[in-house]
Amino acid sequence: MRVPFLGKSIPAAVWFLAAVSLGIVLGGWLLHDGGAAQVKVYESGIVWPEPKVVTPGTNGSPPSDAIILFDGKNMDAWNGGEKWKIEDGAATAASFVSTKQPFSDCQLHVEFASPAKVRGSGQGRGNNGIGFMESRYEIQVLDSWQNPTYLDGMCAALYKQRPPMVSPSRKPGEWQTYDIIFEAPRFAGQKLTRPAYVTVMHNGVLVHNHVEIQGVTAYDRPPEYKAHAAKLPITLMYHGDPVRFRNIWIREFKELEGKKPAPR
Repeated sequence: MRVPFLGKSIPAAVWFLAAVSLGIVLGGWLLHDGGAAQVKVYESGIVWPEPKVVTPGTNGSPPSDAIILFDGKNMDAWNGGEKWKIEDGAATAASFVSTKQPFSDCQLHVEFASPAKVRGSGQGRGNNGIGFMESRYEIQVLDSWQNPTYLDGMCAALYKQRPPMVSPSRKPGEWQTYDIIFEAPRFAGQKLTRPAYVTVMHNGVLVHNHVEIQGVTAYDRPPEYKAHAAKLPITLMYHGDPVRFRNIWIREFKELEGKKPAPR
């Protein structure tokens, strides 16, 4: 069947498709906020605080709200750093050091390099560590390039508790990165109310995804929790190997807390 329009014969099927398309357009307009028949939008009722504006870093620089722990110039942010040698923007480990400022939940960025000249094997090669809460909870630093050792002690392992999911370690002497999200444990008096958790990116690769820390990462005993302060220093360890560090910064964070609507 054909229908005349402006002197032309138009197939009825074309008229039908045009009518359907027009109905869809009109229906969408009516359902839109500006239409007469508005759809009710879901509202949780929770009142959120305005998120703080943070300028992200570029080309490896820290974001605007970061606390600089080492910028290649001095170890002033650390206790015990006077023994470390600073050269070409990097500091070479020569002792245990801990931050003068204590931290709790945080995002930590660290760049490190094991010695280019390989000496030793297993745990005796490029050994160091990133310790949270005064070294209670450690992410291992090690030269794991073609260097077999126990898996929960390799580079990026949650020491003596969990190996990394994959091993993206670079060759000896090459710079590597850790981006670590650490959530501190919570205590009520002497009782643990929430364990610590850690997420780790090693050289941009996810190796731990919100992993529960079972307790202190000790070498010679099972993990367990003992109550401690809510904020404690970050530690860079030393086990005799001249591991180099550079570009260390940290961000403290706190989850947004919205106010829930009063019950009716």
